[in-house]
Amino acid sequence: MTEPFSIPIRVYIEDTDAGGIVYYVNYLKYMERARTELVRSLGYDKPAMPQQGLLLVVHSAEIQYRRSALLDDSLRATAAIGKLGRAAVTFEQKIFRGSEIICQGVVKVACVADDSRKPCALPDSIYSALKAAIQQ
Repeated sequence: MTEPFSIPIRVYIEDTDAGGIVYYVNYLKYMERARTELVRSLGYDKPAMPQQGLLLVVHSAEIQYRRSALLDDSLRATAAIGKLGRAAVTFEQKIFRGSEIICQGVVKVACVADDSRKPCALPDSIYSALKAAIQQ
């Protein structure tokens, strides 16, 4: 099995509270960056597809916080495709400090029509690229 896609993250002062601890919502931002870069690595520059009248939006997120990240920590955010449907993709994600998992989550992203915000099928090209990424 191959390693999941990952990106490095450095914790800056803007990510922390007065005690130097990463504010909880920033882990979601780190996961967003990893998902965006995974999709970018598949050849898609933007997570939204306005020229096609489509958007990729977060449908749900389930997050477990295990340890706090601190100012100046070096982290690694991963993104792996857990489940792929015609109108949604579920990502399994982790944030590591060294080899320790400090946060993990499952994020479901849905494809919706820009005008109505109703679910619609992922474009075939993106669906195929995501499917191929699962099989790597």
